[in-house]
This record gives sequence, structure tokens and C-alpha cells, in this order.
Amino acid sequence: MAEEEYIKLLDRISNKLPKKPSSGERFVIPIPSCANVGNKTYILNFNEIAEKLNRDPNHILKFLSKEMATSGIILGSKVFFQGRFPDSTIKRLIEIYVNRFVICPICKRPDTKLSKEGKFLFLICDACGAKSSVISA
Repeated sequence: MAEEEYIKLLDRISNKLPKKPSSGERFVIPIPSCANVGNKTYILNFNEIAEKLNRDPNHILKFLSKEMATSGIILGSKVFFQGRFPDSTIKRLIEIYVNRFVICPICKRPDTKLSKEGKFLFLICDACGAKSSVISA
């Protein structure tokens, strides 16, 4: 193979590669799509967030409601909270939820599930087998 052909092939391959390199992470914290209507705040992609986190939507709702000190109701695939909250606040609270109830504190992977035993809530990691207690939402 001639050097010119080789360079042409390399150019073709480099053009087909994605321009923006991915982060390499298989788990990315979902970004909430929020809307404020009147005195209510809606999270429009709430079910999608719950699915990506592999958590019960009611558990996430309970955590967010408690942290924002307001009531929230699930309506189909979205949820609304009484009061106006900026997108940044909701995004930060979801990050806190992920760090507290999704990410394993030992191996830092998202392959976990919540298990309630009596009055205690445990985070059980499928990747490393760790069992950590967490503060209930």
C-alpha cells in the first residue's frame, strides 16, 4: 500500500470519528427539564429521570418534596411542586439524591438497589456487594 493511499484512508477514518469525545462514563446524571407556571414548578421528564436512576418515582418525589419543603404530585410522566423553584435548585437536589441513594459509596458505581429492612434503608451494590445504610428520604 502506498503512503498516499494510507494517508487518504486515515483522513477518511478521522472524518467519520465523532468530533466531540464522549465523557467515557456509562452513567450520567439526568438533567431535569423544568417549567414554572404561575406558582407551580413542573419537572417535565420526571419518569425518564426515575428510569435512568432505577428508582421508584415516589421515593424521588418524597426526597425532593422534603428538601424543597413543599408538596409535590405526580401527574403522568411529570411532577409538579407548589412554589417557584429555579432549574439549578432542582438539578442540584437530583445530584444530591444520586450521591446519597444511587451511587455506591465504596466502588462509586450506580449499580445499586434500595432495600428496606425494618426501619432501616440500605443501599446494596450489585457491582461490589457492599451494603451501606442510608438516611431515609
